[in-house]
Amino acid sequence: MQLTLAVHVIRGSIRESQHVLHAAVCDAEGRLLAGTGEARLVTTFRSAAKPFQLLPLVERGHAERFGFSDEELAVMAASHTGSQYHRRLVAGILERVGLAEKHLVCGFHEPLDPESLAEVRSRPELRSPIYNNCSGKHAGLAALALSEGWPVEGYERPGHPVQRLLHHTVADVCGVEPEELLTGTDDCGVVVFAAALSAMARAYARLASAMAEGDARERSLHRIRSAMTSHPAAVGGARRFSTTLMEKTRGRLVAKGGAEGLECVGLPGRGLGVAVKCADGAGRALPPAVTALLAHLSELSEAECEELAESRFPVLRNYAGQEVGRLETVIQVSSPSTWVPSP
Repeated sequence: MQLTLAVHVIRGSIRESQHVLHAAVCDAEGRLLAGTGEARLVTTFRSAAKPFQLLPLVERGHAERFGFSDEELAVMAASHTGSQYHRRLVAGILERVGLAEKHLVCGFHEPLDPESLAEVRSRPELRSPIYNNCSGKHAGLAALALSEGWPVEGYERPGHPVQRLLHHTVADVCGVEPEELLTGTDDCGVVVFAAALSAMARAYARLASAMAEGDARERSLHRIRSAMTSHPAAVGGARRFSTTLMEKTRGRLVAKGGAEGLECVGLPGRGLGVAVKCADGAGRALPPAVTALLAHLSELSEAECEELAESRFPVLRNYAGQEVGRLETVIQVSSPSTWVPSP
């Protein structure tokens, strides 16, 4: 099924602007079941790769050896808000492996959580990398280096054994050769990977379809998925769409966003993955586009659609709080559908 996907910004009766989105829906074998004309667009994975950057720590038995909880694994896959809750989880990870905040190379940025933001603005001496939305991932990568007997220093660099392992791991779950996986540097300092949207959707289909009784990789993916869906607040937090989607679907879906307008969703009930990319990188287009696409594919119940109404139909408000517009998603089918709705 070939689609076109756009989000229109409506002010009054005026279409003020629009966001064009690209999407791919794939199964674990990489079959493209639905998508836009740019379903194989190559773009950066960014933070949507975090579940797979966590994979070696679980797959090699280090998570079990250290006794990491599912909640701690969830924050290692997180783009969190820097709240006290998230910082406490990350600090616990570091303490358990004998590391400290100084070992995290992600740098500081102002947290999204309002209380934490007020805290660091009033007390600048508190600023540290643990507030960074990627601090959980960095704690996990440092723990992986320590567990494997590799130097913790430089764990973010392309030539470090941690990054070489992650390169092969992410390539494998995407179903591509490592040399096909383009790389750059993420804002938090680690290697960032680029792949086709269809490859990202395939990776999320593998995350969605992984079974607890499978091989080591499947068991590990299953545990990561279970950790994320059981603790959606740890994966993001308030105002994070991935958290909202997992909460409103009661963990039936697994979701993770990435910077520059990317959201990936796994559909465990169907063993499918969805990757949606806003062409201009605007994050505001993702909640309405993703929820509308999932509804179009019959992957949201009526009750779930109602609970996700604020995400699906966001309103625009002026500085006085008055409603002055809305975001509307437009989906058009340009080829016959072979999609079979969920039972």
